[in-house]
Amino acid sequence: MNPRISSLQLSIGQWVTKWASFQPRKPAIIFEDSVFTYHQLNSQVNRISHLFLERGVQKGDRVAVLLYNSNVYIEIYCALAKIGAVLVPLNFRLSKTELEFILKDSGSETLIFGPEFAETVDSIKSTLTVKKANYICYKGLSDGPVPLWAIDCEGAMKGEPDSEPAAETPVEWEDPHIIMYTSGTTGVPKGAVLSHRKTFFNVLNADIYFGLTPEDIFLMTRPLFHSGGLLVGISPMLYKGGTLVFRRRFKPAEVLEAIEKYKVSVMELPATLLRFILEQCDLEKYDLSSVKSWATGGERVPPSLLKEYEKRGIIISQLFGQTETSTVTWVPKRDASRKLGTVGIPVFHAEVKIVDEKGQEVRQGEVGEVVVSGPTLMSGYWGRPEATQETIKNGWLHTGDLARVDEEGFFYIADRKKDVIISGGENIYPAEVEKTFLENPKIADVAVVGIPDEKWGEVGMAFIVLLEKETMTEAEALTFCGERIAKYKVPKSVRFVKDLPMTAAQKIMRYKLREEYLKQRKT
Repeated sequence: MNPRISSLQLSIGQWVTKWASFQPRKPAIIFEDSVFTYHQLNSQVNRISHLFLERGVQKGDRVAVLLYNSNVYIEIYCALAKIGAVLVPLNFRLSKTELEFILKDSGSETLIFGPEFAETVDSIKSTLTVKKANYICYKGLSDGPVPLWAIDCEGAMKGEPDSEPAAETPVEWEDPHIIMYTSGTTGVPKGAVLSHRKTFFNVLNADIYFGLTPEDIFLMTRPLFHSGGLLVGISPMLYKGGTLVFRRRFKPAEVLEAIEKYKVSVMELPATLLRFILEQCDLEKYDLSSVKSWATGGERVPPSLLKEYEKRGIIISQLFGQTETSTVTWVPKRDASRKLGTVGIPVFHAEVKIVDEKGQEVRQGEVGEVVVSGPTLMSGYWGRPEATQETIKNGWLHTGDLARVDEEGFFYIADRKKDVIISGGENIYPAEVEKTFLENPKIADVAVVGIPDEKWGEVGMAFIVLLEKETMTEAEALTFCGERIAKYKVPKSVRFVKDLPMTAAQKIMRYKLREEYLKQRKT
């Protein structure tokens, strides 16, 4: 089948339709060494699209996905885009309470999950907005059984693989494509609404800085519930008709083995994984010459780490961005060595500047907040107009990141205004963790700060003030927190203090706690 699609109406999900027509036998996905061509990918996407339509999923409906990395995730991603439904990716590391909040807040009426998550879903399903008939279990590589209260996804797919789904209304430019949840300074997760327009222009930016062609092979190491996975890796390669190589999860040595085996040409991976590769592997044992572009971002990247790779002939460029804006800046390969420490220049399809507290652009070399305007911005926060207005002012999205720019226009991150901790590539927001600690009746006040860590880049440290006459051990505090939020968010250590440093407005000065800790660590 060779459908004719107007480029003006071409949704993200239809990219695979076109490539299935142009290059049906070209490998689209290599997952766990199994190869899926563009024809096979599009056929499976169509079958899943028809399943959604049969289950009553319509344009604009939210569909949550709780799966590990797999070819299935990409099939679902494209299928939802074809019919105009909205993907709500769920971080499988979250606790039951956190998953429950996102599912209810997004109003998701359909949930696709793997058998390994069946117990978690079963424990919260009575409180959810998911329709009784729309708990869909996709086994994939799992040997677990399909729960009796769920639908067997593979058994229910009856649509013709070559029959393109027909949504009731066309998918349009500003229609929501993804609602991706991020926590924030309030401690309450917010759903960033990402439109088809935003994804498309992010793809165009990635196309430019990676220099993509249909012959490129991209090794995906990030989880697909992250914007870095879906929007920096998956989407650009589907747009260009390239090949995606990935596994459920990678061990450091497996990354190098895959590069050598599949002649990978484009790499984007977290700094934490780069560090593990150096610690655990001998790079000289592998042929990595096929890689034309190495990139990293999403967390603090020590210049020393980049220098170690440069000694081995590998030049790694940095990217900087966030879920609400996608990629904001990037370092051209030609400048990566001489401008070590920079996060680069603004992407082509966005306007980026640094402003002071009054919104006025600062002079060269001065530190201010990074703000972004243009087609790569989110539409807003789902169901939170006030939070949207606080973040997007006069068309400029305020990132909360502080930076300066040099005489050549290169940006350097100075600090994070929002106090976010980035540990192993995962964002941890102090307010969310503090809110959890404060549920303990023994705790009067608490502050969580990020401290340097050789393994994860940063980890959390909690400074706890107990109520008078109360006692608590570090283990007790960490266990209490770990029972309520995802493991990666739990601080790695606790200090009990008499009080916390406050501003005149009674706001905790986390930076003073961090400074005092670092000072003591040096002595």
